Amino acid sequence: MKFYFTTLLFCAAFSAFAQQEITVQELKDHISFLASDEEEGRFPGTIANEDVVLYIDMDFQKSGLVPFDGNFLQEFNAKLRKSGEEVSTWNIIGFLPGNDAKLKNEFIVLGAHYDHLGKVGDSIFHGADDNASGTAALLEISEKVATHKSELKRSVIFVAFGAEEQGLLGSTYFTENPPVPLSTIKVMLNMDMVGHLNDENHVYMGGAASFPNGQELMKSLGAPNGINPIVIAYDVGGSDHVSFFKKEISVLGLHTGGHEDYHKPTDTADKIHYEGEVKVCNYIYDALMHLATTTDDLYFIPEKKEQTEN
Repeated sequence: MKFYFTTLLFCAAFSAFAQQEITVQELKDHISFLASDEEEGRFPGTIANEDVVLYIDMDFQKSGLVPFDGNFLQEFNAKLRKSGEEVSTWNIIGFLPGNDAKLKNEFIVLGAHYDHLGKVGDSIFHGADDNASGTAALLEISEKVATHKSELKRSVIFVAFGAEEQGLLGSTYFTENPPVPLSTIKVMLNMDMVGHLNDENHVYMGGAASFPNGQELMKSLGAPNGINPIVIAYDVGGSDHVSFFKKEISVLGLHTGGHEDYHKPTDTADKIHYEGEVKVCNYIYDALMHLATTTDDLYFIPEKKEQTEN
């Protein structure tokens, strides 16, 4: 009954046309749903997890993304860390094709994981920042890119990863079973915890030196978006972009920093800095559009031992 009821709500919520601008209200709507008590922490293998998958699937449809092989869902089995149980869950994948005769066969990936830690006893681990914030950013940025799809030279893949909290399982499965040859994926941008922009407007990122002029690009886009970027050459961290980096794909992992509510039930929707997340989304949108529209060659640059953080 719950699944049927929420499906009706989704249909009503997604009846509007896609909007060009990223707004506080849309981010708030997404995060309020994803981090609600009813969705019980989005744990793999639960009905709540299935609700969230349906929500993302329908939002991709609303925005006009294109599925691979007629289906946005990539199903896989996830082995849960604590119990060892195997459950079915999904990555949700859509794309927008590029328009350049040659470059449309190259891909930029934008990703975020949607799962969290679920419910333990009476405590719900809401995961508003980790990572409803990144999932909401994915939905909003994909919607905005779709309104500018005629500008794309390279194609762009949007993917919401499942079971990240269980050991990067969704992104690992994606890179082992990619919808396009891995050699055609030029850069992967990952958003994990982007909802707590601080008073200094810091956005932290690792991997910027793994593609040509990455550090310069991310620094240059800061001021126009009211962002003070902390750009690190490598130090790619521990989220889903690591799965791509291990395959020698250039990456950028973006976040707004840690906080006291990390992996606690108190990571709730009311603590998200929504105006700040709009800034973060527009900053990432500009980076994505640059990579998808430039004719410059994009290729993987491995880390050298003598390289240091910038």
